[in-house]
Amino acid sequence: MAASILAVSRQFFQEILLPILQRDFAEETAQSAFGIFGYGSEVIGMEDAYSSDHHWGVRVNAVMPDALYRARGQTIAQAVIPQLPEHFQGYDVRAGFSGGTGLSITGLESYLKTTIGIDHAPQSDAEWLAAPEEDILHLVNGELWLDSSGRFSQIRSQLQGYYPEPVRLRRIAHWCRYFSGMGSYALKRALLRDNEYYATITFARSVRWAVQLAFMLEKEYCPYDKWTYAFFQRLPRLYAPLAPWVDEALRLATPWPRKLELLHHMADVLDHFLVADGIIRPHPAFAEHPSSGYRLLEHAYAEILHQLPETLRGVVPVWEQVHWEANHSRYVAGLELPVWDELLNLRPA
Repeated sequence: MAASILAVSRQFFQEILLPILQRDFAEETAQSAFGIFGYGSEVIGMEDAYSSDHHWGVRVNAVMPDALYRARGQTIAQAVIPQLPEHFQGYDVRAGFSGGTGLSITGLESYLKTTIGIDHAPQSDAEWLAAPEEDILHLVNGELWLDSSGRFSQIRSQLQGYYPEPVRLRRIAHWCRYFSGMGSYALKRALLRDNEYYATITFARSVRWAVQLAFMLEKEYCPYDKWTYAFFQRLPRLYAPLAPWVDEALRLATPWPRKLELLHHMADVLDHFLVADGIIRPHPAFAEHPSSGYRLLEHAYAEILHQLPETLRGVVPVWEQVHWEANHSRYVAGLELPVWDELLNLRPA
């Protein structure tokens, strides 16, 4: 079996790149962190046969203080990259995620802003709530091979400790709101009105929110959608009781009334763990309403909000990769259209 691109890149860094950096840029290297982290399936060990059709090859990610990057980053790249081989262990060094160089250097503070929107680790509940969950994972994933200054390691360590409890509870509360008020309730109304367009949209979002709640209850970061189910399968407590309802609900052959019923089962499972974990108090069973459906998790939404500080009650958690998308838009705008089309594998028919 071929070695993973992560393992090959680690060997490339240790055997080829690091000796050059320590010889020619020892001071700068001592202030920088090197590894594989950020974006791409290979960083979380999920690459497969389809992963190599774009941005594929040896990659080394490096971050250094912004001031150092502005002063020396381009000089380092221009000096080091021509010394690197075209291939290593059968992998292309020039075609990888790092812009065709094998080495991708950026400023630490700028990199943080493109992921979590701030140039430091979150220092307040509001900063934590403004950081998209998927992008926190992009900061703590992969491997860090060298960080002599410890700056990036310290930030990663803080983020790896998961959300402060008030932040976790605020996120749980709002995902209960999403699932129940914008999910199962909305699906009930869509079916009553024979609105299959809205039913399809809100059903898919509901299943997503249910699974994301499972990650929060396990105190695990949820990855972006493509790999959510693979990581869902690894959850030690919530996967087994939720999976039968999730799997049946997702089948195309499952009729709409049954899909709605399955959302109710998911709500019951999540509610059970909310009570078992002491997040909400035990409560009597509730009945489904003929037109409003089964808004069970909005009971938890309100109870959790009542527990939280006033400063957190009106803060809505960020739940999409808005900071990364802003960075991505700037990246794409800087490419010639034929180059972008090539990356998309768009070729004349």
